[in-house]
Amino acid sequence: MKSKHLTGDQLLTALSALSNPHRLRVVAALATGGRNYVSQLARELNISRPLLHLHLQKLEEAGLVTSQLELSDDGKALNYFETAPFAIDLTPATIAQAVQTLTNNPEK
Repeated sequence: MKSKHLTGDQLLTALSALSNPHRLRVVAALATGGRNYVSQLARELNISRPLLHLHLQKLEEAGLVTSQLELSDDGKALNYFETAPFAIDLTPATIAQAVQTLTNNPEK
């Protein structure tokens, strides 16, 4: 995800997803530690799995993380998450450009 290609709605979704300290910690953990499965990530972040799932869902909907379901050697399904490549160049100009594409644009 590159910011110059973000629509206004995509920018709002990404910023909303990153506006929570738990989600920032999730992105940081995945960025520094690499891909990880939910149970291990929950232990590392000291957060419940259900709450982590909610945060991961929000990050995935924003295109900031991706997931892949894999089977372990003992047959357990593990959902692995990793950061998606993204860069958000937040400047007055990129905001002005993004505003023009908002679907809920009160200026129009």
